[in-house]
Amino acid sequence: MTWEQHAARLAADVTRPASRWRGPVATTPRQLFVPRWWEHREGLWTLRDGPADEREWLKAAYSDVSLVTRVGSSHADHATGEDHPGGLPTSSSTMPGLVVRMYQHADIQDGVDVLDVGVGSGYGAALLTRRLGDRHVTSVDLDAYLTTAATERLDAIGLHPRVVTCDATGPLPGTFDRIAAMVSVRPVPASWLEALRPGGRLVTTIANTMIIIVADRTDDGGAFGRVQWDRAGFMTTRHGEDYPPGLLARFEEIRDQDGEDVGRGRYPMVEVIEAWELRSMLEVTAPGISHWFEEGDDGRRTAWMVHADGSWARAEGVRDEVPLVHQGGPRRLWDILDRIRHQWLADGSLPLYGAWVTISPDGTIRLERGRWKAVIA
Repeated sequence: MTWEQHAARLAADVTRPASRWRGPVATTPRQLFVPRWWEHREGLWTLRDGPADEREWLKAAYSDVSLVTRVGSSHADHATGEDHPGGLPTSSSTMPGLVVRMYQHADIQDGVDVLDVGVGSGYGAALLTRRLGDRHVTSVDLDAYLTTAATERLDAIGLHPRVVTCDATGPLPGTFDRIAAMVSVRPVPASWLEALRPGGRLVTTIANTMIIIVADRTDDGGAFGRVQWDRAGFMTTRHGEDYPPGLLARFEEIRDQDGEDVGRGRYPMVEVIEAWELRSMLEVTAPGISHWFEEGDDGRRTAWMVHADGSWARAEGVRDEVPLVHQGGPRRLWDILDRIRHQWLADGSLPLYGAWVTISPDGTIRLERGRWKAVIA
């Protein structure tokens, strides 16, 4: 199959026949934006070199999956087959179907000026430019290599949007009718609200959650909207080459430690990081908890939770039984999790999705649904 045939099939998978995004997806050579990428194999990040195997290159590029292009400070374009970087992904080419959904949430119409936050590989900017034309698209990223490479790859297929190197949480290069973020934030940067024109719309996700917020600018310089009945997760904004050191060492410290409180949990074991709604509600309720989960060959599961304030929890058990829970530090993290799970069962749903969103000019987010309220600052 040619790349055009692959692209046409991808477009059919991720857009409706009448969608205005079908043409851009079907005519954009995604493989040119991701010549090399990282793949996680057997616990290691391993380099994949597209031109070395064109068949696999096209298969990967035209699958509706995200391709990680940067891990820590190591970009796949600069790596060798012997490299196995450590750390978290710091850039990617986002799955095409999700890119299209985010743009659909933004209600992008002919003639609007769009800010694409997080240029990444440049593929999303390419779709926008195919749809709107060069002069209506601006894409920003913190990483000068990413903006340079994206610009060159866009130029190679005849697209010339404005691509700017800047910290997207600071001053932005202009004002816009739409802001669509392929990164997650907490809170919304005040500069986004300053750059959003009257009647404009912003679409973003909240850091460490699967929450998509769509909000329209209000007369007071803030924005009002709703948490969507949809889910997406993006890398959080960063301010340097890599994210700050996390809490990995803390996991090792409490791996087998006896807790100050030891008892049975209320509900069977759960892998929080994969339970999207639960994870999102926990992050809104008690932000900043890091998670680790293991399951042995015998079916026994262990889950760890740690927080920078010194709170921690370890739960051990099997799938269908309540776990034994060790907890320490100033807060009881597993108890917080169990209270959320109880609320979910008692009410039949969590109030997060579908909540009304009010964003203050300073970026503080207020969520409300029925009697439930939360503030994200």
